[in-house]
Amino acid sequence: MTSKAFYRLTCLAFVMLGTPSIYAQSPDNQESPTMEHDQIQSTIDRNNSAVAARDIEGILATYEPDAVVVGQPGKPAMGTPALREAFKQFLALDPKLDVARHEVIQAGDIALHSYTWKMSGKVPGGAPIEQSGLSVVVLRKQPDGRWLMVIDNPFGDHLLPKN
Repeated sequence: MTSKAFYRLTCLAFVMLGTPSIYAQSPDNQESPTMEHDQIQSTIDRNNSAVAARDIEGILATYEPDAVVVGQPGKPAMGTPALREAFKQFLALDPKLDVARHEVIQAGDIALHSYTWKMSGKVPGGAPIEQSGLSVVVLRKQPDGRWLMVIDNPFGDHLLPKN
């Protein structure tokens, strides 16, 4: 993978950092919005802890087995083996993340998490890198009640014109 691809992978750790929420609840949903938020937040917290610990298996545990992660615009990775390799390369950047302006929108067993982020790190060889963007993540509630990521696009703003 090129250093540009490594650079683009740096935003993947931002996926699950969030606090404020907005809910679109189904009337037949048995759980309260607060309980659902807590469960979604649990996924976010587990992902963040795993990234901070450089724990690839812990990161992967926050994704469905056939999840798709966009490591760079137009080049999604799908499935656990591809994600394992992508996160291995991402963690090699020693990323430092700053996340702000979160939003969670939930509709039944699907949730959309979006947020703005900034990242700094170093490519292999030591050259510094910086990047920022808008991350858009889709999560799905599992039959056992856990929330896992299904689609993770840390480049949700790549279609917007650059200033």
